[in-house]
Amino acid sequence: MTHIYSSYTAPNGIRYIHLPSNRFIAHALVLINTGSRDEKNNEHGLAHFIEHLMFKGTKKRNSFQILNRIESVGGDLDAFTSKEDTCIIASFLPNYFERALELISDILFHSTFPQHHIELEKNVVLDEINSYNDNPFELIYDDFEELIFNQHPLGRNILGTPHSIQTFNSSMMTSFCLRTYNTNHIVVCTAGNLEWEKGLRFFEKYFYSQPANIRTWKRKKFKNYSPVEKVVRKNTHQSHCMIGNVAYSFNHQDRMGLHLLNNILGMGSTSRLNLTLRERNGLVYFIESAYTTYSDSGILYIYFSTDKNKIGKTIQLIKSELKKLCEVPLSKMQLNKVKQQFYGQLAQSFDNQENYAINMAKSFMVYQKIDDMKTILEELKRITAQDIQRIANELLDENKLSILIYE
Repeated sequence: MTHIYSSYTAPNGIRYIHLPSNRFIAHALVLINTGSRDEKNNEHGLAHFIEHLMFKGTKKRNSFQILNRIESVGGDLDAFTSKEDTCIIASFLPNYFERALELISDILFHSTFPQHHIELEKNVVLDEINSYNDNPFELIYDDFEELIFNQHPLGRNILGTPHSIQTFNSSMMTSFCLRTYNTNHIVVCTAGNLEWEKGLRFFEKYFYSQPANIRTWKRKKFKNYSPVEKVVRKNTHQSHCMIGNVAYSFNHQDRMGLHLLNNILGMGSTSRLNLTLRERNGLVYFIESAYTTYSDSGILYIYFSTDKNKIGKTIQLIKSELKKLCEVPLSKMQLNKVKQQFYGQLAQSFDNQENYAINMAKSFMVYQKIDDMKTILEELKRITAQDIQRIANELLDENKLSILIYE
């Protein structure tokens, strides 16, 4: 599977990439390399709050006009914030490319953050925080990252706190965007039935003339991880548990090997943890492992929930499986199977054009290139059983693991 894309960088540093296709739906997005980790201490939750307020008004549109601009022609407009990125994305019929790019540009560069909308949206985000706090399945993920990245911006909850939300105002949002929405850290991506030359004209019309705002600051790197165990008393029917370690950044040479290790460990119904904990011992309904990368770090974790009187046995069985991965190398058949599984998962994600467009933008932001499936397959072929065993010993050693339990 090969995806041929075109790219261009404007003098102000904004990059544009386009993936041609003949699908019924097209996509346009802007990815900004800015998220919750880039907030100052008094801005906790501001990156996510700005994402909400971007749809409330620009210099020439009110909130209804913003939403109606795409929805009136059968499209969707959405956005998300992560710890390192903010994204605005539109999906629409292919003959509305210019409309989508003009709207995204207007939202990105001309949002006014009206104070009366800020006050209304505070209640919406406070409800979002309360809803999150009521769900231990979601809350424990953020609490675990806070535990792992102790006192570092990567450990902050993206939503902020009820106290920090109440302090937000229009000038704070404008200042944050001026400081962090740097033009050399913005990627515009389109995917769909659009000629490259026409897409480039649209890009130049709506993004080319934006004044350069070059990033000179650098993120505070995470250092000095120390494993920790913590038990939190919760009024829940089950115990919830996270076990994990800091992991590789998205520039690390062993990143692909760790993705394979994660698949073996806890991705899907045939993973070792699911077979051991659910199928053979009936201890859990759901168990998974996941690997998240950041620009200078990462996190590998295992999540499960179980009856409160079974938490000890479950943790011991998990540690036993981790020890096996550290001590026993994969057979050639096992290695080939996990490579094929991972390759198939990637192919499925590439087949979802919206997700692929987002991943394209992220890859271009980080690596200044986008690898096709052939290149990824060649990288997978080079990974050995010894590589995976070495990675397991680096990250899954019992003495290096942190544990958070809700009970």
